Amino acid sequence: MTNDVPIPEEAPAPAEPAADGQADTPTPEPKRFGTFAGVFTPTLLTILGVIMYLRLGWVVGNAGLIGAFLIILLANGITLATGLSLSSIATNTRMGAGGPYAVISKSLGFEVGGSVGLPLYLSQALAVAMYVFGFREGWLWIFPDHPALLVDLVIFIAVFGIAAISANFAFKTQYVVIAIIAVSLVSIFASPAAWQSEHTVTLWGTYPGSIETDFSGADFWIIFAVFFPATTGIMAGANMSGELKNPRRSIPIGTLSAIALSSVIYVALAVWMALASTPDELVSTYTILIDKALWGPAVLAGLLGATFSSALSSLVGAPRILQALGSDHVIPAGSWLAKRSRGEPRRAMMVTGGIVLLGLMMRDLNVIAPLITMFFLITYAVINVVLLAEESLGLMSFRPTFRVSRLIPLFGTIGCIFAMFIVNPTFSLVAVCVVCGLYLWIVWRGVTPRTGSVRSGIFVAFAEWAAGKVIALDMAASRAWKPSLLVPVVNPATLRGEVRLLIDICRPEGTLKLLGLATTETVGHLTPRIKALAQVLQRHGILTTASTVDSTDYITGIIAGLQALGSAFFRPNILFLRLPQNVERYPELRTVIHEAARLEIGVMLLGLHAEAGLGMKRVVNLWLRPKLPHITLAEYLGNSDLNLGILTALRLSRAWDADLNLITVIGDEAEEAGVRQHVEELRDLCRIPEAARVIVMIGPFDTCVTQAPQSDMDIMGLRPGEDGAGPDLDFVAQMIDVTRSSCLFVGSSGNESALA
Repeated sequence: MTNDVPIPEEAPAPAEPAADGQADTPTPEPKRFGTFAGVFTPTLLTILGVIMYLRLGWVVGNAGLIGAFLIILLANGITLATGLSLSSIATNTRMGAGGPYAVISKSLGFEVGGSVGLPLYLSQALAVAMYVFGFREGWLWIFPDHPALLVDLVIFIAVFGIAAISANFAFKTQYVVIAIIAVSLVSIFASPAAWQSEHTVTLWGTYPGSIETDFSGADFWIIFAVFFPATTGIMAGANMSGELKNPRRSIPIGTLSAIALSSVIYVALAVWMALASTPDELVSTYTILIDKALWGPAVLAGLLGATFSSALSSLVGAPRILQALGSDHVIPAGSWLAKRSRGEPRRAMMVTGGIVLLGLMMRDLNVIAPLITMFFLITYAVINVVLLAEESLGLMSFRPTFRVSRLIPLFGTIGCIFAMFIVNPTFSLVAVCVVCGLYLWIVWRGVTPRTGSVRSGIFVAFAEWAAGKVIALDMAASRAWKPSLLVPVVNPATLRGEVRLLIDICRPEGTLKLLGLATTETVGHLTPRIKALAQVLQRHGILTTASTVDSTDYITGIIAGLQALGSAFFRPNILFLRLPQNVERYPELRTVIHEAARLEIGVMLLGLHAEAGLGMKRVVNLWLRPKLPHITLAEYLGNSDLNLGILTALRLSRAWDADLNLITVIGDEAEEAGVRQHVEELRDLCRIPEAARVIVMIGPFDTCVTQAPQSDMDIMGLRPGEDGAGPDLDFVAQMIDVTRSSCLFVGSSGNESALA
């Protein structure tokens, strides 16, 4: 069982109107947390819980020390794989409200996100009641005469009151709880019961359930099922993403360090218990830590603190999942639930409080406790599936700064499913049926599909596998973008110099369409040559198709091809052109580029240096225009054609294993610090590798170009001509000469996004 705490990232909704009709008051900016407070501490507190205090001894007593080690390592291995998947996703996307729901819906759509997120919300809400019951058991151990229902209600009121004030106030209590748990651990390990014990012989095989006796005590998998919920709860950091100063850094470091430290603590406690007690004591006495500690009340306080913290964290997190579901209109009355008051989802909090009260009135949640665990495991499995899908599709939008092997999410997915059916096969099937039923219900309700998800990429991948001839997908969703080039060809012999470049731009997931431009006299001769060239590209791993059009001239043929393919389901998103040597052909080239822009197709205009060619493929220069202070980063990228420029530079530098230089030119030295800060921000948000060099040059552009580091390819945006009739092709020719290298000039279609 976990108590993950989803915290929204998006800007909070405005407060509700005042009763007197006055204007809404702006929502205050939420407090931002660092790695320790926002990720490490809440994650650690979700893992070090009731099972550690009351069931770990039973695990060691039944499985033996070596068996306990196997159980701890297997359980932690499954959650570690999920933690690694979560960390990789966190460095590749800006997570919104709802924690795991946000991750799943952003990648797989509202239908899948809602079908998993709604039962996750209910599980989180009912978990509050379970943690209250756990606190009550510890309390009654001290005060056995107190009425159980009264204790439950008092604890619920205290937890609800703290959570209702604000998330910031609620999380301040975690410092007190972690201090209490730390004192309890000191009290345990400082006890002479273990270190002066004579039970050393039992370490290696005399327990009733040891590995040496084939787990002759309790069944190994039953013991695993009891222990496994202790290692879950790793979403706490991701759930805080909206309130972290630097989520890309904090989530991986905080989550993985909490998993590592908790694993060490569990292993150390297993050794301590094996030394301190006999197998019979461990199996029969759940309070062995309290009984054997140096100071028992400290351990009891740790138990109470852990259950109280878990209840509080769940009550803070559950309303935020519900609020996110409401904001996306996945559930009825979504607009009402999505409203916030002073930055807090108070309406969702009231609904959650009602569900918790109903759970408390049931008096015993043991019947549905396994189902709650199943929903958490399904969520973790889908998180692994999200990473596995995005990594397998090879989409350009998948550029995490923390990358893991594809085997990690595969193991995490299989491990979560395995754990589900080991813990309780019946409830696993029930949970899967519930999720599937909710999915069909959400689809039936007609929820608006989420834009920007990778589902289109998944469908295209299946289409490519089934048809084998899919070239390009209409990548309206920027996260699903990949290069699909249309290359006009008059004479295949002249394309030889560009073939290597085309392969490097497209591989591994991009596609090519060769458009042969022929006349009535040459169509019969050109068609087989175009097909032969396509086969050569196919052998290099690029999905390539070819077709030939009978046209009267160059312009007519390309425009006809663009217009025809523009209405197709699979269409190119980039027109690849070469700068003609004859300046008299510049007007027709401008006409073609203008038509591509009208059809929202990007343009790559190659100026191949006559002598240097592609050079040594060791250095790529990406030229950045200075950003004006009054425009947003997204507007800057779109207006300067940098979306396509950055994506192309990243692909070439990766294909060539080349150095990447980010170069910008300014006229005033006083602007240098601000420009460098802007480029560093651009590097971070676009996930440009740290190895890329930032170069700020001061002076006239024409002079700085000649002084820039020598490259094998300079990438620039297409500069509009002074007459407004199209790109300045004279500038293009000039840059090829002064850079002494081949140049690639790009014009974005508007569908690319380097931020995706």
